[in-house]
Amino acid sequence: MDHGLRRARLAERLADLGDPGDPGDLGVEAFLVTHMPNVRYLTGFTGSNGQVVLTTDAAVFVTDGRYVEQSRHEVPDLERVVDVDRDAAAALAGVCRRLGVSRAAFEAAGVTYELYEDLRAKAEGIELVSARGEVERLRWMKEPEEIRLIERAQRAADAAFDAILGELREGVTELELALELELAMRRAGADGVAFETIVALGENAAEPHHDPTRRPLRRGDVVLMDFGGLVDGYRSDMTRTVAFGEPDARLREVYGVVRAAQQAGVEAVRAGATSTEVDEAARRVIRDAGYGELFTHGLGHGVGLEVHEGPWLRREGRDVLPVGAVVTVEPGVYIPELGGVRIEDTVEVTDAGARVLPRSSKELLVL
Repeated sequence: MDHGLRRARLAERLADLGDPGDPGDLGVEAFLVTHMPNVRYLTGFTGSNGQVVLTTDAAVFVTDGRYVEQSRHEVPDLERVVDVDRDAAAALAGVCRRLGVSRAAFEAAGVTYELYEDLRAKAEGIELVSARGEVERLRWMKEPEEIRLIERAQRAADAAFDAILGELREGVTELELALELELAMRRAGADGVAFETIVALGENAAEPHHDPTRRPLRRGDVVLMDFGGLVDGYRSDMTRTVAFGEPDARLREVYGVVRAAQQAGVEAVRAGATSTEVDEAARRVIRDAGYGELFTHGLGHGVGLEVHEGPWLRREGRDVLPVGAVVTVEPGVYIPELGGVRIEDTVEVTDAGARVLPRSSKELLVL
């Protein structure tokens, strides 16, 4: 991956960053990158502490003493500053002064209020400007190598789904099934899990983001599983709902509705489609079936270095899907005290529509 090209694209934006409402705005001279997924995107650094000071003609990487050797291997093309005192504000301010920066943008979503206050104090004389989503927007359009890594993470998740079907038996708990899914993804080539695995049995499936418990599997339960693999920093995300024995008739009906809504959402994905258009395509199916109030979240989100990133598919969204984006399509219906159904695919956005990455069946499996 060409991290230098990525930095160059961001550097081209420096003159445009700053307060768009200020007619006298002259942009900024530097951008302070502190959100770790963005640091990784721009440098290739995989550690837990790193920052980048980027100008139009320079880029300086800042880390602490734990990562001297790692950064030497992973960030060989940048000047590296070791922050021995673990004082990021002082280190960033020092680099800015050395580069002659008088106005710098910082990541609004990547700076705590505490760090902002420290920056203000230690970067006295340097104007600080809040910027939103600059690196994240670059990350929307995945490069071919990024797509390949997401596909590898998805293959691990598909393999885990196949494996978990053989583990469904009366008495097995949500926690045990979550562990089995995670082990199966690692055995299939994943470095780890993309996020905390969700397994929800029976009535617990009415909670969209249920934390697994010791609740045991019983005949007639639906089994909702939301999980993903991690490969070289990139993530997959899928949800499947199956039935262990014949499910409640209402949940069988809901499954058909959600399955149709998910297909409508996938078919609405294309380059140039808006967030609202895609969300509405799926939401309309559920609303027309009388379950609109039970679809309680957005339709989907981007996936990459983070499991939740842009573009976002939601009712009031303004995002426009670009070629190369990877997004989820995950409608769900949740009936309190009974259960719920969610079906989720990760898809690549193309000019021709959506390319679905998971290969696992979306038909109702009754085991």
